[in-house]
Amino acid sequence: MLAEIRQYLSFELFTLFKHTFTLGELLFIPIVFLIGSWVIRKLAHLSTYRLRKTGASADTVHLFKRIFYIIAFAILIVTTLEMLSVPLTAFAFLSGAIAIGVGFGAQNIINNFISGWILMWERPIRIGDFLEVDNARGSVEAINTRSTRIRRIDGVHMLIPNSKLLENTVINWTLIDRLTRTTVKVGVAYGSPCKKVAELIEQAVTMQEDILTEPKPVVIFEDFGDNALVFEVYFWVNATVERDLRKIRSAVRFAIDELFNDANIVIAFPQRDVHIDGSLSLVRPKKEVDA
Repeated sequence: MLAEIRQYLSFELFTLFKHTFTLGELLFIPIVFLIGSWVIRKLAHLSTYRLRKTGASADTVHLFKRIFYIIAFAILIVTTLEMLSVPLTAFAFLSGAIAIGVGFGAQNIINNFISGWILMWERPIRIGDFLEVDNARGSVEAINTRSTRIRRIDGVHMLIPNSKLLENTVINWTLIDRLTRTTVKVGVAYGSPCKKVAELIEQAVTMQEDILTEPKPVVIFEDFGDNALVFEVYFWVNATVERDLRKIRSAVRFAIDELFNDANIVIAFPQRDVHIDGSLSLVRPKKEVDA
């Protein structure tokens, strides 16, 4: 029985690159790849798990995983060819032809591929960063080989080619830290006590727990507007996404409105004074007399 199995497995199928492939070798290749792939995935999972335990960032784990997969699968392919006694030089001409064809036909793919590795290596953009690209804002969820996936503030996912992130202007709100300066503007009616208004605005800002005390908030008397005395307050927050800034600014506006109401300070609204030269008379239409 074993002799018959060996005879079937040693049956010669074809010759390629001066090496004769048998049925057993063709069956051996997928088995080795399946087992090798399973071992590589298990080792990658174990390694990344231990990296996360040490406190490594998501970008470091992602980069390590990519490099580990490339090296591991390269070793698996070379080992399989060596076990089959197939010389690597046999693939030199074929790989060169493929490289030339890919170079001419897939320039954009190669450009995005190399850009993806640059992004993961230099880390100008990291997983979790809050970006502004082409007037779209969102958080980075994944940096893939060809594109980067960003989740916009409205929940929609964007796939941006990696080369675009390197060649165009990208605003990274969280590159160094998560400190962001924002402002709230308000106009009060003419005749309001300006110093009291500034004190109330500063009080409304310092009441918010999410606003940093250092750097200290600054209230500016911005302008004598057409319809209002314009004040603007500048303050720093530790914000991660755009909706946090909007919530904080909204809380400041609620506080300003409440403090102004208690102090009888009127928030101005657009209005116009009309001056008429000469005299103006009002004429009431006569009522019709019943017949």
